[in-house]
Amino acid sequence: MNPEIIDEIENQDYEEITNLFEKFLKEQMEKNNAEGLILGLSGGIDSAVLAYLCKRNLKDKTLAIIMPDTEITPNYETEDALKMISLTGLQYKLIDIKPIVKEYSMYLEPNDWAKGNLRARIRTNILYYYANAKNYLVLGSSDKSEHLIGYFTKFGDGAADLVPIISLYKLQVRKIAEYLGVPKNVIEKKSSAHLWKEHEAEKEIGISYEEIDSILYCLFDKKLSVEDTSTKTQIEKSTVEKVYSLYLKSEHKRSPAVKPGRE
Repeated sequence: MNPEIIDEIENQDYEEITNLFEKFLKEQMEKNNAEGLILGLSGGIDSAVLAYLCKRNLKDKTLAIIMPDTEITPNYETEDALKMISLTGLQYKLIDIKPIVKEYSMYLEPNDWAKGNLRARIRTNILYYYANAKNYLVLGSSDKSEHLIGYFTKFGDGAADLVPIISLYKLQVRKIAEYLGVPKNVIEKKSSAHLWKEHEAEKEIGISYEEIDSILYCLFDKKLSVEDTSTKTQIEKSTVEKVYSLYLKSEHKRSPAVKPGRE
C-alpha cells in the first residue's frame, strides 16, 4: 500500500472543515424552520463526530438517542456512548430496542441477515418519531467510504435529513475526530454497525479502511482506471476490482426510487 496516498487523504484543514459543517447545520435548521437536530449515538466514531460537532454551538438544540439491542450490542459500546454524553453535555435518551426486535420476530420468518438490517430500520423509525414530535432534523452518520461501497442499510442508517460527514473518507473522519476531541478509544476501535453478534465492518468487507479509502480516492477523486489505481496504490488489482464492484452493486442504495420512463 502506498503511504503517500494515505497522507494525501489525511492531510486536510480540519478546522476549516469543522467550521463549514457547523455553518451547514445552522443554515439547514434555519432553512427548514427546525427547532433542533437529532442523531443516533452508537459509541462508534461516525456518530461520535456528529455529537462533538453539535456540542460546539448547538448543544442545547441537539438530542442524541442511544439505541442498543442488548441481546447483541456489546456493553462497551453503550458505555462509550454514555461517556460521550457526559463529555459533550448533550440531551439524550437511552432506548433498548431488544423488545421491539423480539416483537417483530414473532411475526417474521427467521433470517439473521434481514434481522440485522431490521435493527437499523427500527433505530431510524425511533429517530424520526422524535424528529416529528420535536420538529428536529435527523442527522445521518454515513461517511464517504461507506456511502460509496453501499455499506449501510437502505432506509435504515442510510436515511436522514442531513448528512454532514458524507464528504469525508473514514480516514478523514478519524482525523477530524482527533481535532474535535473524541476519546481516543472511540477513534481507535474497530468500526461496526453491530447488526449481529461480533459484527465488524472490516472483517465483513474483507478489506481494511486504509485500502478502501486509497482505492476510492484514486478511482473517484483522481479519476484513475482500475488498472492505474492498482498501480498507484500498490494494492492488488483483484482488491481494487472488489471495491469498484461494491460501488456498482450498491448504486440502487444511493439513488432515488426508480420509476418507469414515460413522456
